[in-house]
Amino acid sequence: MTEQAAAAAQIAPQGGRGGAAAEGILGRQALRESAARTYARSLPIVPVRARGLTIEGADGRRYLDCLSGAGTLALGHNHPVVLEAIRGVLDSGAPLHVLDLATPVKDAFTTELFANLPTGLASDARVQFCGPAGTDAVEAALKLVRAATGRSGLLAFAGAYHGMTAGALSASGGATDVRVTRLPYPQDHRCPFGVGGAEGARLSAAWTESLLDDPKGGVPAPAGMLVEPVQGEGGVHPAPDDWLRRMREITETRGIPLIADEVQTGVGRTGAFWGVDHSGVVPDVMVLSKAIGGSLPLAVIVYRSELDVWAPGAHAGTFRGNQLAMAAGTATLAYVRRNGLAERAAELGGRMQTALRGLAGDQPCIGDVRGRGLMLGIEIVDPDTGAAAPALAAAIRQECLDRGLIVELGGRHGAVVRLLPPLTLTDEQATAVLDRLADAVPAAAH
Repeated sequence: MTEQAAAAAQIAPQGGRGGAAAEGILGRQALRESAARTYARSLPIVPVRARGLTIEGADGRRYLDCLSGAGTLALGHNHPVVLEAIRGVLDSGAPLHVLDLATPVKDAFTTELFANLPTGLASDARVQFCGPAGTDAVEAALKLVRAATGRSGLLAFAGAYHGMTAGALSASGGATDVRVTRLPYPQDHRCPFGVGGAEGARLSAAWTESLLDDPKGGVPAPAGMLVEPVQGEGGVHPAPDDWLRRMREITETRGIPLIADEVQTGVGRTGAFWGVDHSGVVPDVMVLSKAIGGSLPLAVIVYRSELDVWAPGAHAGTFRGNQLAMAAGTATLAYVRRNGLAERAAELGGRMQTALRGLAGDQPCIGDVRGRGLMLGIEIVDPDTGAAAPALAAAIRQECLDRGLIVELGGRHGAVVRLLPPLTLTDEQATAVLDRLADAVPAAAH
């Protein structure tokens, strides 16, 4: 038996043997991998096969995956059009590594990408291929606007998440060494002004405008404003459309480039192709990753040509020419567009929110249900005090896993149960997800 065959046999689900093999793999992971590992701690499974919504573990158990690679898998696991696109490149003999050279695969990707961009941006845009993670695209966006404006300040929002590199972290809500001006992001359940709704959003915009126009406000001249159309890791808070339009007016009037971080909200996730489409806002820069690679690593920024003041090599990366990811991304973008999956996400996500609000009526530990499209959040609270209940949220996540449902947590206290199912989710699968969640919540609460 070859070494590869022996390794495959170790993880083949064969009853007790498969379970023992999984335990061995998990044990070696705990010994060998760093303390920084995350999902592996809360989801101690060993995936060996997957298709669509379903993952099969080495122990033979099947799970409904509502994490989807943190939103990466727009079409779910191993969608046929994605596999066909990847095989097409492999079988063609095309080079797999080309740095930033032009190729037919890249040309097809950029053509499909530009065809789906907001019209006001696509007509006069440039694209920069970045390192393969969204956080590098955030870094590129920050470098771009600083070079174009000659300014160094940055406007970002409380609760934001933009990645794990130094610049991206400094713009995220958990930053400890703050280099940016932090602005209030409107939300209803825990409004920073204590009012919520349209009035809370109005106060957030008024505060932003006042701070920028106050010579004593202590705000460095901003090179850009970085905003998520829906704060995902921050707890699934959709930006109110009127508020986002106001942010566009505030930045445009003052010559501040608006950067939309669409890493998790893009490619139909929120019920529109891009999160900014709900408000009709056209940003100056869009940061894109996750779903645009069709499950493989890919990250780009797209921006107005007037900002393109970079010298050659101003931002680079060895793996910015991932041909397989571009092919998979082209197939994914086209499939979402042709099959109306954004509209489907809006319709199905709306129905799921209605069902979850019904569950909240029976379960006092659910303090809020919110989201947009198939980007859903359930805030878990102490029924007596209304305070965030992270331990209970973690217990719900575990009860879900015990029932074969994969979910993750987010929010300021890790008390928001998040659902990011693939856009190919069927009505029957949505019902199965909701049923398992409806069982898990009371089990954990009791």
